Amino acid sequence: MDDLRGRWLGEIAEAGDEAAIEDVRVRALGKKGEVALRMRELGRMTPEERQVAGPALNALKSELNAALAARAAALRDAALEARLAEEWLDVTLPARRRPEGSIHPVSQVTEEVTAIFADMGFGVAEGPQVEDDWHNFDALNIPWHHSSREEMDTFYLAAPEGRRPHVLRTHTSPVQIRSMLENGAPLRKICPGRVYRADYDQTHTPMFHQVEGIAVDRDITMANLKWCLEEFCGAFFEIEPKGLLRFRASHFPFTEPSAEVDIRCSWEGGALKLGQGDDWLEILGSGMMHPKVLEAGGIDPAQWQGFAFGMGIDRIAMLKYGIPDLRAFFEADLRWLRHYGFSPLAVPSLHAGT
Repeated sequence: MDDLRGRWLGEIAEAGDEAAIEDVRVRALGKKGEVALRMRELGRMTPEERQVAGPALNALKSELNAALAARAAALRDAALEARLAEEWLDVTLPARRRPEGSIHPVSQVTEEVTAIFADMGFGVAEGPQVEDDWHNFDALNIPWHHSSREEMDTFYLAAPEGRRPHVLRTHTSPVQIRSMLENGAPLRKICPGRVYRADYDQTHTPMFHQVEGIAVDRDITMANLKWCLEEFCGAFFEIEPKGLLRFRASHFPFTEPSAEVDIRCSWEGGALKLGQGDDWLEILGSGMMHPKVLEAGGIDPAQWQGFAFGMGIDRIAMLKYGIPDLRAFFEADLRWLRHYGFSPLAVPSLHAGT
């Protein structure tokens, strides 16, 4: 029995692949294998001999099965190790170089704003940057004598004699008028884009970017406006929205009632921190849409009402990313863009962060 055990264990140890393992198993433990033939001889033995040989053969069979399984596992592990060594790849190395160039903060923030308002059900509307006088002023209830219509504030374009001149739009509100005329009510849109005003200093430039929003329905109230702006500012600035904003009564020709919106902040140590402290910083204007504006958009103010708001994209970008001077946005300084720009792969979204 010891010779039999030693011989088969030796063959198992020398098996070099799974086919050899199977061959050893068949010759040792198969129906016509040596161990099986030995077990058939138990019937010709005396009871005393069977009591000795039977347990010994069963133990041998179990030991050979265990040795076969262990050898097969060892061969599989060795094959896997060889394959891993041959197909090795350092996944910590970048698959490709980071794309050259940066996304401008204005483009990035525009996408962030769009992603947040899209989650609230707002679509995006766009319109021409050269507007006629009616869409830019009259339809928005801005009277002919209003200061914003003066040439010192608005860029007027040359016009043929006898015709009213066009203007470079001073806000994206004309897009709201066009959206109401085209889509009617109910309506929820934001209108991002370039606007133009004759002003230039650390916080003003002749061309800048705005986003305005409009929501029209039968039961729209100031409470809806307040919730919408609180949720937006909380998501955009990544801070708790409760108690974040303060609404102050104001006056705009196109909204009634009107409110300017301030965000809570702190100037401690000369550094601006949003969402904390006892100071306030104005960030946008808002209000309930004036009935005359709804009428200009082809909507019956007796049946529908809505709210509107507007903010500077450049301004909220400065607040969120700590950019001190608005003029640097438009100076085409590559050093500035490399510092404040964003990777082309950093696509804003609510699930990935804005």
